[in-house]
Amino acid sequence: MFLFGQKRHRHTRTHSVRGPESGWDSLWSRLKDRSLLGRLGLCLLAVLVMLVVVPSWWIPFPYREGQIVPNGVVASIDFEVVDQRETYLLRENAADAAPFVFENNPAILDSLPANFEAAVLAIDKAETLADLPEKVRHDFGLVAPSPDAAEGLQSPQERFIALKGAVAEKGQQTPKQRVDDLVFDLTILIAPLRSTGIIPKGVRPELGIGYESRLKIKPVVDAESNEGAEDEADETLLLVDVDLPDLLRGTGNKSVKWGSSPTVDAIKPLVTTWMLNQYPATLRFDQGATEEGRAAARASIPDVEIPYSNGGSLVQPGSVLDANDLALLSAEYEKLKQQATWADLSLRIVVVFAMLAALAVLNGYYLYRNEPNVVQNINRLIVYLTAIVVAVALGRMLSFDPWRAEVIPLVATVMVFAIAYNQVFAALTGFTLCLVVTLATTMQLSQFVVLMTTAATAVLPLSRVSSRTTLIKAGFFAGLAYLLSSLGVGVLETQGVGELFHDFATLKQSLKGAAWCLFAGYFVAGSLPFIESTFGVITDISLLEMSDPSHPLLQELVQRAPGTYNHSISVATIAESAAESIGANGLLVRVGAYFHDIGKMLKPQYFIENVQSGTESRHDQLAPAMSTLIIIGHVKDGVDLAEQYNLPQQFVDFIEQHHGTTLVEYFYHEATRQAEESPDRKSDAEESSFRYPGPKPQTREAGVMMIADACESASRTLTDPTAKRLGTLVHELAMKRLLDGQFDECSLTLREIATIEKSLVKSLIGIYHGRIKYPEARTA
Repeated sequence: MFLFGQKRHRHTRTHSVRGPESGWDSLWSRLKDRSLLGRLGLCLLAVLVMLVVVPSWWIPFPYREGQIVPNGVVASIDFEVVDQRETYLLRENAADAAPFVFENNPAILDSLPANFEAAVLAIDKAETLADLPEKVRHDFGLVAPSPDAAEGLQSPQERFIALKGAVAEKGQQTPKQRVDDLVFDLTILIAPLRSTGIIPKGVRPELGIGYESRLKIKPVVDAESNEGAEDEADETLLLVDVDLPDLLRGTGNKSVKWGSSPTVDAIKPLVTTWMLNQYPATLRFDQGATEEGRAAARASIPDVEIPYSNGGSLVQPGSVLDANDLALLSAEYEKLKQQATWADLSLRIVVVFAMLAALAVLNGYYLYRNEPNVVQNINRLIVYLTAIVVAVALGRMLSFDPWRAEVIPLVATVMVFAIAYNQVFAALTGFTLCLVVTLATTMQLSQFVVLMTTAATAVLPLSRVSSRTTLIKAGFFAGLAYLLSSLGVGVLETQGVGELFHDFATLKQSLKGAAWCLFAGYFVAGSLPFIESTFGVITDISLLEMSDPSHPLLQELVQRAPGTYNHSISVATIAESAAESIGANGLLVRVGAYFHDIGKMLKPQYFIENVQSGTESRHDQLAPAMSTLIIIGHVKDGVDLAEQYNLPQQFVDFIEQHHGTTLVEYFYHEATRQAEESPDRKSDAEESSFRYPGPKPQTREAGVMMIADACESASRTLTDPTAKRLGTLVHELAMKRLLDGQFDECSLTLREIATIEKSLVKSLIGIYHGRIKYPEARTA
């Protein structure tokens, strides 16, 4: 038996120690994390969407208008190209040769004999020319000398006498019989016009019908009886076969046959004049049928193709690509796409997926090591992945002629990431975007060099965005970099300057790209509020706007808690210098200090800086635990006010973290004293009940705020704030919070804490500087 119990064996302790975990076990344990699997799934989804956006199954068309090809282009396959110009000319010639289609309605001629009979009877009844109706005189040309008159009948009276003679009694024929013979002969005369038709007067110049034009005459189809559809076949004629003056002159093949009607032949000039004045047009232009015929004529002409053989020259070396060259190269590109097999397409998809996955791993590793906030916050990760995919999609769409503006989404995206995160993050993202956009558009090293140079230049000036002018300047410098790098790459590719500026195509494209970069700068400057709200960041521009003392919250604070307001101003002054001394964002700390104690305005009399000297403290009537709850409550009240007034998240973090989980020492010691006096109240002095809820400072700026807030408050308790006493006070407060673990979750180092102490001491000495006491004036 052992004096102090059973003897312990060494192996009982070693069994409780777990051995080192292998790499596979560590990987398997992490893969069981659902949140990690969700983030990996988002990244995989982004890569798959990128495969569609690129698109990954086709080889991108690498040529653009105005591009210089120093080595020329040779055909990689046998293909044919349609000669668009020659084909167009042949098809238009065929369309012009297509006949004009007219519908013939011979029923219009049915009333012509009756009208002629009425006119002739009127002439027979008239004794003199004046007795004739005006219309009859006009139709027969009896109102003025007619150049078409023949046989010397120049005057209206002479022509009237001739007409009277034609209808006068002759031999055994009465005037009525003579009129019937004239009407019968006219009917025989116009009979051929029923099949050919008569074209209207104004149609010829309106449609541009010439004497060589062909006219297709088809009969009118009766919609009800369908008569005429099959009775007569369509007939193709010339203009002289349907033009009434030509028909009456006997010019065409279908002209009027004079000489077979002796009664009408005797007054041929007068009948001709009457027919021309009547002008019974029977043809109607059928535009729909004509266009169908022209379309059919065009379609009947096959494409005129120019063959190109494998290895043949398509573009000469040193040429500048124009529209015709692009059409030729596009034809070869389409032929290559048609010849691609499913195996080729699948292999390309797999290769592109592997490359995108490699880029995703590279970016993911950087984010995991240096930007954990993006990886841990699912919303930020979604915004980041969406921005990448959208930038690539817009870059590809804008890369084609005539825009050639793929640099706009690239520059805008890297500028946004430089504002939201940092320059290194933006540069890495820019590298990824440049590589993917280049592979999705031209696949040329020169384009990647130009885009990467532009992206890097756009990021450099954006370490701090103090004004919108900074963004515009960044766009200007990016444009200048695009111009110089584009021209420089052009010189390297063409081995000289002469060919580069031969037709100024490269210079024009370089200037256009520079203008697009400047546009991107203006676009980001105008979209800055949207960028801040989307990425949850705050720029110096917004900080300067919020530092205005007329802000509603600051106005409320100065009216309700003037002591707290003065305390906040003092903390802002000393904290800004301390933050800048370690390279932190001093402006953010200064403006955040204005709002860090806004929660005190709801119960200002419970905080010592708002209590006038000689006034009894309200905490004298409260238990230490209740006083602690009121003191700690100003953090929650401040957060509620900040959310009510839509303050940035960074300010909310300052309000929550500027006390961390520190101890409310005064009331804790008071509760401890009361517990020692009353042992039954010992449970009221638990330390955890007298600590702020936290969280601890998460950033260097919040750590600076914590130290500055404590030092400014404690320095007011010194009766004689000498430099030595202030230094001792600042060091004790900083070390107390360091040993309490308040800086465990932020990146403050011991060297930075020492630098902060020196800056705070220097600022406090300036605040509590001494004054010379002036002697009092002596009386007489």
